[in-house]
Amino acid sequence: MTPVEVTEGAGPVVLAMPHTGTWVPAEVGKLLNAEGRKLRDTDWHIDRLYSGLLDDVTVVRATFHRYVIDANRDPGGASLYPGQNTTGLVPATDFDGQPIWDRPVTEDEVASRRQAFHAPYHAALRQQVDRVRARHGVAVLYDCHSIRSEVPFLFDGLLQVFNIGTFDGRSCAGALQDVVAGGVSDPADARLGFDAVLNQRFKGGWTTRHYGRPEEGVHAVQMELAQRAYLKTEAAPWHYDTGKADALRTVLGKILRDIREIAPELKVTP
Repeated sequence: MTPVEVTEGAGPVVLAMPHTGTWVPAEVGKLLNAEGRKLRDTDWHIDRLYSGLLDDVTVVRATFHRYVIDANRDPGGASLYPGQNTTGLVPATDFDGQPIWDRPVTEDEVASRRQAFHAPYHAALRQQVDRVRARHGVAVLYDCHSIRSEVPFLFDGLLQVFNIGTFDGRSCAGALQDVVAGGVSDPADARLGFDAVLNQRFKGGWTTRHYGRPEEGVHAVQMELAQRAYLKTEAAPWHYDTGKADALRTVLGKILRDIREIAPELKVTP
């Protein structure tokens, strides 16, 4: 299996999906303990949730699981949230703080996985961002994520459904941030239980922070969704709930269309 799948589109929007993959190579899988083999921290069905929402979109999806190596972490290992509980480049624990390996992963193993998985994913993502920007004069990278609604190790209380991250406004133009935030502020969404926050617990991972260069015509936004909005239950076997998902897809589709519409206004003026 290849570490990354790419679907090229003709439009200005690129969807990144670093955490939907469930592939664990045999040599890595044999090192996982019983807790790790559950793969609980997958961004379950995110590829299905976004499928078909924008007809000209580009999609870059990692096929490997985040326990192999996390494609949304700094390849140098720097923490995204210093002083807060989080997981690293090769996670030592799951989102509940439970160890996932029978023994610690060695530095050589981290280096090998970085080369085999992390680097190819980002090479493909960079290629697509550059291709889209060359074609349109601008590229909007929308980083797709989801997580369980309650993860005490990482955050307090019940997570909002929509968690928008723009690295405190540094990874995209203010107009784009307003479009995304405005897309989840409709009173009808609130009636569905779709609440939203901007740049709180999830400010954008390494992908958003690394690629988002508005001054160069590349804008990046992370969308972290609470899984209760589209799963039957937030537990194995992680079944997709079509009724819930269809309501959520209506909102997400509008957001993506609005992003596409505003993209030409985000071009860098020579």
